[in-house]
Amino acid sequence: MSSARDVEGPGANVATLDPVVADDRITQLVARLGVIHPAACCAGAAGAEVAQGRARLDALLRRLLPDSIVSVVHDARLVLAAAGLESGVALIAGTGSVAYGRTQDGREAQRGGWGWMIGDEGSGVWITREAARLVMARHETGEGVGALGEAFLRASGAADARTMVLELHALHEPGQWAALATRVFDTAEADAGSREIISRAGVELARLAVEVQSALSVTGPVVLAGGLMLNEPRLEEAVRKSLPHIRCVRLEQLPVEGAVRLAEELLRA
Repeated sequence: MSSARDVEGPGANVATLDPVVADDRITQLVARLGVIHPAACCAGAAGAEVAQGRARLDALLRRLLPDSIVSVVHDARLVLAAAGLESGVALIAGTGSVAYGRTQDGREAQRGGWGWMIGDEGSGVWITREAARLVMARHETGEGVGALGEAFLRASGAADARTMVLELHALHEPGQWAALATRVFDTAEADAGSREIISRAGVELARLAVEVQSALSVTGPVVLAGGLMLNEPRLEEAVRKSLPHIRCVRLEQLPVEGAVRLAEELLRA
């Protein structure tokens, strides 16, 4: 009889994190599962589109799970699998953002997912960065920082906008930046700047999905996924508004269900 075990740990992007850090986090995560002997393992990993990162994770998992058939895929691939789709576009907005598409014959395309320091438009990190820029612009022109600025000052523990910038620069994990994005949504009723940032986030995310659809001529739906997308109705509404003629569906299953389905396919191959 098999049993499910759930463990959580910090992010381990195999393309952007120091290899030693990523390997250590994954090793610790697998160790917390206890003694396991899976017949197959599918790992959906951020950064797996980078060949070097994918190969390193594949080798690590084969060492940790020597009796298992291992497959490493981009984490967005799990979204389509969890939705029970062979063809379509996964549009993810969480800490980062990415659009990934797949056709029935296995062709793939991706837009975005460049990482928080370069891209990830529409993501939690991007929204926080845009909010901080707006607050600083308001401060430098002498106008009040507004409800958004006050919320950011409280969240960062800063007495003024300049100090807020120092506090933000002290945050080195993208998840810490993304956590502040909730203040933008919390102040959307009171601050037009917050509403404008959310609207632009929706436009940027929609652009990623449209570019993937165009590249693949894929006819499947756009599956909306990611913690930010699924838990902030204003963002989902902004995305749908920017995709008026495209069928969008919410991911109703956890992405890990996609990993299970893909692992099962490995055993049937």
